[in-house]
Amino acid sequence: MKLHDTLTRSLAELKPRDGRVFRFYCCGPTVYGPAHIGNFRTFVLQDVFRRTLEMSGMETFHVRNLTDVDDKTIRDSQASGESLKAFTERWTERFHQDCARLNLLPPHREPSAVGHIPQQIALIETLMEKGHAYRADDGSVYYRVSSFDAYGRLSHLDKRELRLGTAVADDEYEKDSVADFALWKARKPEDGDNWWDSPWGPGRPGWHLECSAMCREYLGETFDLHSGGVDLIFPHHENEIAQSEAATGCRMADHWFHLTHLLVDGGKMSKSLNNFYTLDQIEAAGFSGAEVRYVLISAHYRQPLNFVARDKEGNETFPALAGARHALERLAKFEAALIQQGQVAEPTGYDELRGLSDGERGAFGPAFEALLNDLNTPDALGRLFSAIKEVKPESLSPEEAVIQYRGFRAVIEALGLELPEVGGEIDIPADVRDLADRRFAAKQEKDWATADALRDELGELGWVVKDGKDGYELEPK
Repeated sequence: MKLHDTLTRSLAELKPRDGRVFRFYCCGPTVYGPAHIGNFRTFVLQDVFRRTLEMSGMETFHVRNLTDVDDKTIRDSQASGESLKAFTERWTERFHQDCARLNLLPPHREPSAVGHIPQQIALIETLMEKGHAYRADDGSVYYRVSSFDAYGRLSHLDKRELRLGTAVADDEYEKDSVADFALWKARKPEDGDNWWDSPWGPGRPGWHLECSAMCREYLGETFDLHSGGVDLIFPHHENEIAQSEAATGCRMADHWFHLTHLLVDGGKMSKSLNNFYTLDQIEAAGFSGAEVRYVLISAHYRQPLNFVARDKEGNETFPALAGARHALERLAKFEAALIQQGQVAEPTGYDELRGLSDGERGAFGPAFEALLNDLNTPDALGRLFSAIKEVKPESLSPEEAVIQYRGFRAVIEALGLELPEVGGEIDIPADVRDLADRRFAAKQEKDWATADALRDELGELGWVVKDGKDGYELEPK
């Protein structure tokens, strides 16, 4: 598998350092509220990445952390009147439920920041001993950015742009405020009971520190890949590199894998704009986690995904999810035909499909190859649908149908798609049917320009029109 590396800005082949197990770390959620679909775009694509590695035959070791102590968790737990532990456990459970609805494989390890306070304190002690950190008058400890010559190489920042020599206590900050960042934050009255003893006095670790400590605990001084959203490149991952490499003298990760953000109707997702969506909200509108997952993988991970929630009149119809529903139904019908033709008694399981050779993937080899080429999910989906057009289950022998079925399932499992039960007619949304009717009327009037424009509009919504002598048919792409 080849994947773009943020550090080198180039494609690189992925190989486990130890020749056996590919070990990688994903920055997980801050558990202070429900994750939204923008958060889950990152987690879903990381899941496709892991599945693709495993389907290719590689063993993996996946670590994803939980941030259960930081500025936000303390602030919101205090406001709710709950203990930090009760508050973050409640939101952790909600996160796990949402992960299950999106068919995410659970990580092999899911450490929490609170569960690794001693490791974080030990890392600070090492940094202080090596001259990379210092204690402030209030008992806080800061990382001395000027002590690490390679600072800025991941985000390609010039240190001349940074305001060195001052300290930033906030867990998150903007580029123009960058300076020495907090490793240990001295106890403040607003922290309540959320503090721990340390050699520098009572307090708590800074947000950037936890990942460095947990990476080292579970993956060693150098591991294969580190991943997160593009918003974490700076300052979070830049600070992780500085902490980890200054402490160990070793490269932190061989590969950096970052995923681009999600837009909603062409704009930034925001509660104030009324376009902030959680899975609960989407399921209340009648759509499933499987349909959300399909939409989230429909654009390349290095390109922004525009989640279309409203039609042109501003009505919340979720046309992108409606298109996903029909695409999944089409895949399910194709699979059912292969199962029938191949006389498959039981569905083939995930582990049975790992490590298939190119020849064993049949017509679906090209779709899997697209995933191996920089995790190109839209290309994989396109090739998947091209293959189901090409393969005619009814014309295959049972043996041929089984080969095609296994190749098809390998791609479906790599993408993590859950297919619906087959049955009934395709449900065509009213706005899609209206566009198709208007297009057919335009064709009858020989208004070709309008007909072509409406056809293109249908295509953007995920539908193909097939004209007949006396009418038309609609099919999902």
